[in-house]
Amino acid sequence: MNKPTPKITPDLAAEHGLSPDEYRLLAAVLGREPSLTELGIFSVMWSEHCSYKSSRVWLRQLPTKGPQVIQGPGENAGVVDLGDGQAAVFKMESHNHPSYIEPYQGAATGVGGIMRDVFTMGARPIANMNALRFGAPDHAKTRHLVAGVVSGIGDYGNCMGVPTVGGETNFDASYNDNILVNAMTVGLVDAKRIFKSAAKGVGLPVVYVGSKTGRDGIHGATMASAEFDEASAEKRPTVQVGDPFTEKLLLEACLELMQEDAIVGIQDMGAAGLTSSSVEMADKGGVGIELDLDQVPTRETGMTAYEMMLSESQERMLMVLKPGAEAAAERVFRKWELDFAVIGRTTDTGKLVVRHGGAVQADIPLSALAHAAPVYERPWTPKPKPVAIAAEDIPAPNSLLGALETMMGSPHLSSRRWIWEQYDHMVMADTAQRPGGDAAVVRVHGTVKGLAISCDVTPRYCAADPCEGAKQAVAECWRNLTAVGADPLAITDCMNFGNPERPEIMGEFVEAVMGMAEACTALSFPVVSGNVSLYNETNGVAIPPTPAIGGIGLIPNIAAMATMALKQDGDALILIGPEGSHLGQSLYQELASGKCEGAPPPVDLAAELRAGDFVRGLIRGGHVSAVHDISDGGLLVAVAEMALAGGRGAALDAAPEGLPAHAVWFGENQGRYVVAAAPEEAGRILQEAAKAGIPARAIGKATGDALKLASEAPLSLASLRTAHERWLPGFMGGS
Repeated sequence: MNKPTPKITPDLAAEHGLSPDEYRLLAAVLGREPSLTELGIFSVMWSEHCSYKSSRVWLRQLPTKGPQVIQGPGENAGVVDLGDGQAAVFKMESHNHPSYIEPYQGAATGVGGIMRDVFTMGARPIANMNALRFGAPDHAKTRHLVAGVVSGIGDYGNCMGVPTVGGETNFDASYNDNILVNAMTVGLVDAKRIFKSAAKGVGLPVVYVGSKTGRDGIHGATMASAEFDEASAEKRPTVQVGDPFTEKLLLEACLELMQEDAIVGIQDMGAAGLTSSSVEMADKGGVGIELDLDQVPTRETGMTAYEMMLSESQERMLMVLKPGAEAAAERVFRKWELDFAVIGRTTDTGKLVVRHGGAVQADIPLSALAHAAPVYERPWTPKPKPVAIAAEDIPAPNSLLGALETMMGSPHLSSRRWIWEQYDHMVMADTAQRPGGDAAVVRVHGTVKGLAISCDVTPRYCAADPCEGAKQAVAECWRNLTAVGADPLAITDCMNFGNPERPEIMGEFVEAVMGMAEACTALSFPVVSGNVSLYNETNGVAIPPTPAIGGIGLIPNIAAMATMALKQDGDALILIGPEGSHLGQSLYQELASGKCEGAPPPVDLAAELRAGDFVRGLIRGGHVSAVHDISDGGLLVAVAEMALAGGRGAALDAAPEGLPAHAVWFGENQGRYVVAAAPEEAGRILQEAAKAGIPARAIGKATGDALKLASEAPLSLASLRTAHERWLPGFMGGS
């Protein structure tokens, strides 16, 4: 039975996320009122999620080029050169709203979507990462959301046979009603066989492959472009349903066909499904495209053109093939038991024409969809700069080691082992550094090279000062890659913010982009791909600005890779970088006062570069046995993490005279590392640092089975490990 077609009204347009001005613009570019299918197509292509209408003008500030960059933003994923004819393909995407509504499927399909972005480029995925933000542990939904998201990520990646090698997980009340699920995938490709999405050529077959189309995910892109309210649970039908077993077949089939000379262009059917994939391919190729939806494989009866064009069913691809390649392509996909259908042709009309049931359902100039979407320069207000808080104004603890034990057992710093043990991080047998270190490392298969991967951002810094916080996120990612001995190559980003129609939120975004641009430029760390996720707020309450940074780096010889584990009694511990002094916005400040106030630690990018290059040189020269960057919790937390990783204690010297001891040990000043070195190397390292103008100080030595500080009772590693390991399993177990 045919469904009645609703009358197109301004109210119906508003239900599709179009403002009155946008609807008037739509009608003007069409020269008439749209059909329902056309309204749906415009609504997704002009959504924030697809058009970047609020962010595009600012994103142009980001540096995107460099000698290592093969493909920057604008394709399914970014590509950087690894030498020897090899390249890395990588990207990060958000799946925030779907994961809050339906955590298992939302997170699973986020992982599936980002892997498709990578293998669409011709790359085999070799590693997954994720950056997760949940609400306060005492919030009613947090445990349920953690369980569903972690299970969804683990099940999808494990079934695909791609290792999930690391990431980060935070808990904070500011994410109670809007969790963040950011997924990143890295793949490996022959630098001469990179596939892109442009459908160049007229009269070419347009081919649908993968799973059948259903009604799941309709309006997913529109939902991702709106804030939540009390009725958000009703949006469950807009969450896609994933099937990793089918995706594995799709991966192998696509990579097999890519060995032939058959594909002109290929595009994942991600957000906005068949609509966005067909529009983007045709627009980039400078052609038109005609689709016959009667040929689309469906798994539900009576689907309309509107539903088929907007469905976000998973595990689907759109390809444009060379003439005569259809039969060979069909053989490949039938072999892998996947659907294959020729559903259209490229044309010279410059239009998207959609037919269904013998009638034209949409006839739209592609320029209207790809280029006529409104681009907003929204009003923005800068955030007032917070005042720095003196360390003396934050009370010192009765016991430094007691404070350390409390911090290491807190939701902020406790072990995430419960999470990463649910992920298969060793599949493919190339994982060289497991979760828990500064950066994950995977071997470039069949070579001595390693790829280092890290995800970083400190939202409390960004909330206090979005520019400085975003600068710090880039610098920390660069520092984590450096700490394992890698040359940082490039980043992808996931820009998670609230409603850009509010000037204070738009100001957070603008300032974050400015901070990112400054840091990426100074560190020669270009942005090659990314994602903007706006409207992350509920009932007018936004998340903190959270510009997550995912970076990759190259280790020329994995034998020289550094880890943070202390390895030998007697090794000297050396602080590289300035003394701790900054306690504003620190985890210690929260422990001591229950507040996070003041300015975040400033980032000196020139000093960051000097210290990082120096440390990388020490690693490459074989002069250090362990390296760890200093971040959350400061110097004492960094040493504790090194001790736990190596099962070896440390005896630490007293803080320098004239400095507050709690600021020295817990200050979160940036651009710093702890290195461990044999005693005969330590003096030379200190001399070389002095020559390079880099602050450095011996702080103690690795020894025994406890952490020791002058005038305090030792803290045994056994006690510290118990505190560090027990919180998350206890929380998830309900205790």
